[in-house]
Amino acid sequence: MSEVGLALRAAATRLAAVSETPRLDAELLMAHALGVERAALLLDPSRYAVPEAFATLVERRLAHEPVAYIVGYRDFWTIRLAVGPGALIPRPDSETLIEAALDHFGARSPHHVLDLGTGPGTLLLAALAEWPAATGLGIDASEAALTLARANAEALGLAARAAFRVGDWMAGVAGSFDLILCNPPYIADGEALMPDVVRYEPASALFAGVDGLDDYRRIIPMLPDYLAPGGAAVLEIGSTQHMLVAELAEAAGFAVRCRRDLGGRDRALLLTRVG
Repeated sequence: MSEVGLALRAAATRLAAVSETPRLDAELLMAHALGVERAALLLDPSRYAVPEAFATLVERRLAHEPVAYIVGYRDFWTIRLAVGPGALIPRPDSETLIEAALDHFGARSPHHVLDLGTGPGTLLLAALAEWPAATGLGIDASEAALTLARANAEALGLAARAAFRVGDWMAGVAGSFDLILCNPPYIADGEALMPDVVRYEPASALFAGVDGLDDYRRIIPMLPDYLAPGGAAVLEIGSTQHMLVAELAEAAGFAVRCRRDLGGRDRALLLTRVG
């Protein structure tokens, strides 16, 4: 086995104490230390020597720092997003919202997209990459997150079609939107989380009251005023929240469909106007 292969195996063994994906973490950290893509590393690990920086990166991960913050990016849908402290790290489960939107629009394209709680631009930029004719607005309460979102839009060549602004959900927003995307905080206060999450990611993007529904109660009643005819709002939910959030949506006059993530868990509710 090559020097790099041995180092990866040793690191993965240690990282198993703090990660559900220790081998993947080790590979991403090694690739980052080498300044290459993970695919290139795996194709021929014997061509590389173990860089001194690798040990430091492993120690940071052992302290529960998320890999995405260490390497500075996270791949999501078809795009790569710069991430950092102050912004929620994109999760693969959130790609379910883009899948649900694609199913709804089919061969059509939404013209105007609104992303509530955009973070580093996650859902908005994924949608704009999918629909080249669309424009969009991303709202977030965190200026740190929006700094990342604007940089990501520039890096992806989407800045001309993406606007970002600080806001409290839809307060002060004008106009209507064909597609509204939202991954709000939905974790109940006091719920136990992995140290990677609770120590590093912003609590304001995670927790939403005693039952985790506080932000749905604010957002959903406002959606009818902003959703264009034929459009859809897609909300991320916790895996046990389908019925509770659906009741809020139905009370606001929406028809509701649920889409599950790749793990088979309820993950996205697609809301459309009734009639």
